[in-house]
Amino acid sequence: MRYIVCMKQVPEATEVDIDQETGTLLREGIPSIINPFDEYAIEEALQFREEHGGEVTVLSMGPPQAEEALRESVAMGADDGILLSDPAFRGADTLATARTLAAAVKKMGDYSVILCGKQAIDGDTAQVGPELAELLDIPHVADVRDVRELTDENITVERMIEGGYEIVCASLPALVTVLKDINEPRLANMQGIMRANQMDIPTWGMDDLNLSSTEVGLDGSATEVIRVFTPEAGEPGEMIEGEPREQARELANRLRDAGAI
Repeated sequence: MRYIVCMKQVPEATEVDIDQETGTLLREGIPSIINPFDEYAIEEALQFREEHGGEVTVLSMGPPQAEEALRESVAMGADDGILLSDPAFRGADTLATARTLAAAVKKMGDYSVILCGKQAIDGDTAQVGPELAELLDIPHVADVRDVRELTDENITVERMIEGGYEIVCASLPALVTVLKDINEPRLANMQGIMRANQMDIPTWGMDDLNLSSTEVGLDGSATEVIRVFTPEAGEPGEMIEGEPREQARELANRLRDAGAI
């Protein structure tokens, strides 16, 4: 069985900057990490391999520096990694990203399960995983917190819903997006780090995936960023001092004076 993990390298939250002309994140030279949700997807794939055999391939689309994150994934235990990188991919929205990933998955050949983190912390759209599944025409289950059973033909999972969870069985190949509740990602060991440093990480560009410039990057995106701005800070809040009863009375008086009650 082959397990494919779609992983994204994201900027550290405190280091994010935006290109005001294109509305995209500026990533070059910025400290980056593996998207935290994707670490759980990698760990789940590694557990699949340990229990059922097979191999784990980590797939990432990004600038050349994303190779570092792929090596981190290999150090965790993945068998190999593939980088999708091309200047033409720059500025891709979720659809263009999913289209590029789908072309890479088709190029890779047979697979059993594709795993993605619930969402990337630099966008929070949670769209790429489901869009990828739709483009591949395979079943997908989002917000998975536990895998109950994996066989050669099906995967049975628990997915979170409002007020509880539901059990879903999907035929393979299938795609699942996972939550942080699903496992605890392992740390890389020295042997894994040495293997990752020595491994060749292939890079596939637009021509390797038989895609055109109108299908990828900004030109292949269905959405357009009109304006990017930093929200203006509102008026600072005020703490009402005193005992709880006094605080409640003062708050009620102020709301009454303001015509709110």
